Amino acid sequence: MHELPEASPESDTIPRLVKMTDEDEMSVWNELSGIPADPPDVRDKCSQCRRPAAVCWCAGLPKERLCPWSKIIILQHPAEAKRCLRTAPMLTLALEPGKCITFRGKKFPQCRHEGLAEILNDENTILVYPSPTAVAIEELTPVGTNGQTPYNLVLLDGTWPQAKAIYHSSPSLCLLRACKLVGVPASEYIIRTQPTEGCLSTLETGALALSILESNPRLRDEMLGPLRHLCKFQLENGAVTHQSKEFLIKQKTYPKLIGRRLAKQLRILTEDS
Repeated sequence: MHELPEASPESDTIPRLVKMTDEDEMSVWNELSGIPADPPDVRDKCSQCRRPAAVCWCAGLPKERLCPWSKIIILQHPAEAKRCLRTAPMLTLALEPGKCITFRGKKFPQCRHEGLAEILNDENTILVYPSPTAVAIEELTPVGTNGQTPYNLVLLDGTWPQAKAIYHSSPSLCLLRACKLVGVPASEYIIRTQPTEGCLSTLETGALALSILESNPRLRDEMLGPLRHLCKFQLENGAVTHQSKEFLIKQKTYPKLIGRRLAKQLRILTEDS
């Protein structure tokens, strides 16, 4: 058996590293401290919509912000804020400041939602949601008719399961007058798959509801400008038109197995519409 030779201080690298001088150590720490905590932005962003400049949809916004009589109140699920193709910011930027207010959470109102409790207690606040007691929005009195004052339109922003969870965990929402959109046109958000044929994006829901309650079709047309701009750009750069899950299932072209959750979701949405 051969004995291993002892490592000499001159040939062993480990002792040399341990003997690093204070100046060397300080130099290493200075280099490490200069590394940014967050990765640098590699693409310029639009100062208004905060999207990369190449995919900015601000060119589709109205030339001047719209100022309807009513307000839109968005109750947004936290997960929705992370989506890159969300439409709620389009509502905010299309309307005058104060005409579209967003609160974020899974239950409403909470202490941090300043001013929301007062809005929900207002007799002119209505919830756009297909609850069992919801009436068609056309049955509501339009603003300016028979002395009807402006509304506060409450929208739930998130996927259908998220919106349903918000509604059932927020007793204040269940007490609001509820209305629903019936006979709606097909969604123009054609680069994103909708659950059923009657589903609309948050932007489309707000724009259509507002135009009906204020008897002003121009509102809907101008508010949908950013969405149309976004979809046009995406389609010109490789995106494809998406049909709803309901449509694909009926045509037997849905690419995945239909689980119990999806089947139940589609059944509920179809019944509500």
